[in-house]
This record gives sequence, C-alpha cells and structure tokens, in this order.
Amino acid sequence: MGQSPPVVLGRENSLCDPFTFLSSSSAFISGEGFRDEIAVEIVDYTAELPDECLAFVFQFLGPGDRNRCSLVCKRWFRVDGWSRHRLSLNAQSEIVSSLPSLFTRFDSVTKLALRCSRKSISLTDDALLTISIRCRNLTRLKLRGCREITDEGMSTFAKNSKKLRKLSCGSCMFGAKALNAVLDHCANLEELSVKRLRGIHDGAEPIGPGAAASSLKMICLKELVNGQSFAPLVLGSKNLKTVKIIHCLGDWDSVLQLIGNRNRNYKENLNCDINYGSSDSSRSPLMEIHLERLQVSDIGLSAISKCTKIENLHIVKTPECSNYGLVCVAENCKLLRKLHIDGWRTNRIGDEGLIAVAKHCSNLQELVLIGVNATHVSLSAIACNCSKLERLALCGSGTIGDTEIACIATKCMALKKLCIKGCPISDIAIEALGSGCPNLVKIKVRKCRGVSSDAGEWLREQRGSMLINMDACDTDCGFEASVSDIGVHETGEEVGQVTAVGASMSSNVEFELH
Repeated sequence: MGQSPPVVLGRENSLCDPFTFLSSSSAFISGEGFRDEIAVEIVDYTAELPDECLAFVFQFLGPGDRNRCSLVCKRWFRVDGWSRHRLSLNAQSEIVSSLPSLFTRFDSVTKLALRCSRKSISLTDDALLTISIRCRNLTRLKLRGCREITDEGMSTFAKNSKKLRKLSCGSCMFGAKALNAVLDHCANLEELSVKRLRGIHDGAEPIGPGAAASSLKMICLKELVNGQSFAPLVLGSKNLKTVKIIHCLGDWDSVLQLIGNRNRNYKENLNCDINYGSSDSSRSPLMEIHLERLQVSDIGLSAISKCTKIENLHIVKTPECSNYGLVCVAENCKLLRKLHIDGWRTNRIGDEGLIAVAKHCSNLQELVLIGVNATHVSLSAIACNCSKLERLALCGSGTIGDTEIACIATKCMALKKLCIKGCPISDIAIEALGSGCPNLVKIKVRKCRGVSSDAGEWLREQRGSMLINMDACDTDCGFEASVSDIGVHETGEEVGQVTAVGASMSSNVEFELH
C-alpha cells in the first residue's frame, strides 16, 4: 500500500503541527467493496498569510490562546513578539537579568504592568532605567509593590518616558519628588492614579502642577496619609475632567472649597469670553467627582455644587454629609446623569435630598442608593420627573418595601435595569414588576427574605425575555450594584503576565482579567 509523499515544511514552520492539516493515507470502502486510497497533501494554510494579517488575528484571541499560539512555530513566536503591546511582569529582583531578552522579543510594548508581592524584593532603579531605555514608546505604566524603586529612579524614568500618558502606582516607597518629576517631564500625561504611597506623608512637598497641567484629565487618590498635598495639581490642571478621592485621611472640606472656586472662576472667565467676543477659555469644567470614606461635610458638598457641569457624582460613606449638601448639589448641578449615594445607614440623607434631585436633575439616567432610607414620596418624585432614568439600584434600605417598588413599576417607563438588595419587599413587589416597567430587560433581587422562589418563576413566565437574577433563580442578569461597584475601578485590560523566562520558546504565561 502506498503512502502519501512526504512534504518538507520550511524552517519557519517546522513546529506548526497543531495547525497543519496532516494525513497519511485516507481510505474508504467503495460500493463495489474495493479499497481505494487518497493521498492528502500536507498544507499550512497560514503560510501565505502576511505577518500583519496574522498579528491582526492574534488581537482577537484570548490571553491564554495567544500565548499558546506563540509556541506553535518560530514564525508565530516572532509575530507574537513584535505585535504584543501589553505586558505584565512579575517584578521581582530576579527578573533583572532577563529584561534585555524580554524586551528584545517584545519590542513594541506600550502598556506595562510591574507587580511584586509583599514577600519578595522588587526590581530596583537600575531595572527601571533599563525598561525606560528599551521601551521608548511606553504610554501606560502600572507599578504595584515595587518598594525598591526610589525618587531618583522614578525621576530618571520620567526623563526617558516622554510619551507616558497613564501612570498608576500603589504600595511603593517613593513620594512627592518622584511624582513631581513625572509631572515635569511627561507633558502628555492624561491619567494619574496614586494608592498607598509611603512617601506621601505629613509635611511632604506640594505636588504639581508641572508640564502635565495642560494634558491631565483624571486624578485618582486612594488611601493616602496626606492626599491634600495634591491640591496644587488638582487646581492647576486646566483640562481636568475627573477627580476621585478614596479613603484618604484628613479634612477635605478646604480642598473641595478650592476645587469649587476653581470651577466658579472657569464660569466667570467663560462669561467674560462670551461678552468680549473671545472664543478662548482657560479651563475645562469638572464633570465627574468621586468622594468615598472621607472626612467631608455639607461644606464640601456645597463647595462642589459650584462645579455646575458635573454629570457623575459618587457620595459614598461620608457620614457628615446630609440632605442640605445634596440639595445644594441638586440645585446647581442640573446636568447630573449618574448619582451614587451610600448613606452608611446614618439617616442623614433621605427624602428631602432626593426630592431636590428629582426636581432639578431631569437628565438623571443612573441612580444607586445604598443604606439610604428613601420612601415612596421621593421615589415617586424621581419616577415622575426623571423620565430618562434607565438604571436603578436600591440596597440595604429598611424603608423600601412593596409600595415603593409598585411606584417604580408604575411610573419608571424608561427603566432598563433594576437591582434590589436587602430591602423588606415581598412577592407583591415582584407581581408589580410583572406588568410594570415595560422597557425592563434585567432585574436582580438578592437578600430580600420576603420574596419566594415561586415569585421568581412567575416573573420569568410573565417576562420571558427579561434576564432575572434572584436568590432562588439561576439566570445571571449581569447588573451589579453592590458596594464594590461604588469604589473606583482603575482602567484595566487583558495583559500578558510574563515571567523571567518569558523570552524563551517555553515561556509560561499567565493572564489576569480586571
């Protein structure tokens, strides 16, 4: 019996067996009972595909699949190397000797994450210098637990990284000197996220604004001892759109007053430009503010109410804030589209503040209330006046019951997503939702002891196209409105985590999703 003639693959494709259609002799029995043989030629269908097209295909693969593809053959290994733009490294000191080979293979990296565990010694200033020289096109850098990097190391890195646009650093030891160097040398910086930096302490030098003042659009400060030292940066950033301040120590009312005055001056300058026929305005208005676990009172809320262009506001676990502050915000910030309030069950924010929101914020599209004891009085006002409301979450409130849900079901015509957690509702509320909210597509009901499993099944029968997630139901609605959603989520992407041996063909690559 003959065999198909052997086909010799080129050296570039010598390892591509999994993706080559191989066959020796293929046999079948004909109708006459004779045995015939068909020789199938070995064909590599990717051989004629240009490298650029292959790289384009790689972009649509998941992280694990892409890494496995890099082991198929030398050509795929090479294409994966020059086309991979995101990299996440285990930034232990042992990686230093592998950095040259790593960045020889991955020579197009623009987004880099360096993470080191608490139990390990991180890479040092010299390693960071090597990275800055090898990655001239770096636009994003994330540092986590790199405790051996000093102010001097960051300063040198900043001088070599002129194209940096996003910097996120946490649990590191450097401080104000390093950040000021970044702000001075990285004139294209757009986003700065700082978390738990040991070098930012009482008495630290002021930070900013620097050359990045004209490009910076987002600042996130989290778990800092002296976050107030960033006030010059916030005030001096002309195009700042978003400010997030999370769990930072000290009094923040005075800083928020400065921020409010900054935006009031913007409004006055804009009016002046209009009156005198000028089209140039020196600053852009703030549009998003997150305040979480801070020492902030109604003085601070009243101050940020001067930021009249705000569209997204989070007031989370700020126990000194009350209805008065929320009323000030509602009366002045009439463009609000997203409002998240976690009252921490202090009963200082309730119907009075929410009625003001209903009266003045007709553009509201998303409302999250956690630990806020609202009643049908305020919810009815919101349902009637906020006709664009599409997403609503009601969590941990002892006053939201069947009457309130029935009100929502009757009047929230545009509502698409609803989440109810830990509220004293019963099957009666579920029955109201069965015929109400005609545009509702997703609903989540959790930890509501008065709701039975039968009610969930009944609702599923009534609204067959709706995605339902209840304690006794299996369907995942995909809409989360827990406390974790209120916190700041840093920008995250799928990145390949390459170990020190990542430059070899047998590299072990892990991936993580944000």
